[in-house]
Amino acid sequence: MRPRFHLAFPVPCLREAREFFVEVLGCGEGRSAPRWVDFDFYGHQLSAHLVPDDEEKPQVNGVDGDRVPTRHFGLILPWPDWEALRVTLEGRQVEFVIAPRIRFQGKAGEQATMFVKGPGQNVLEFKSFRDLEQVFAS
Repeated sequence: MRPRFHLAFPVPCLREAREFFVEVLGCGEGRSAPRWVDFDFYGHQLSAHLVPDDEEKPQVNGVDGDRVPTRHFGLILPWPDWEALRVTLEGRQVEFVIAPRIRFQGKAGEQATMFVKGPGQNVLEFKSFRDLEQVFAS
């Protein structure tokens, strides 16, 4: 079994975090307290912690023509799962930071990618590779 990751991150509203992770992404909810809640993010543990909204302007880096938020996290999904999630997100009219597309087309590391706005200043990236050997290709 592969190790699971744990990520704790700030959110300005736990209700919005629950709506996004449970209702939109279909995550299960784990333990919680008045100032935090855990989510089952495809077998990984995410902990949303209540903090005041960060007023900092999010930073970005240029990647293959996109302005990618430097603060983001996400998953590498099998291609059919990525396609299904894309359809779900579009159907729910989730705000895309970077719309679904193929990055590095025809090059090493070719991937499907999409970035969505999560609760607070959090951005999630979902990506897929037709060939998992390309995940770390340079």
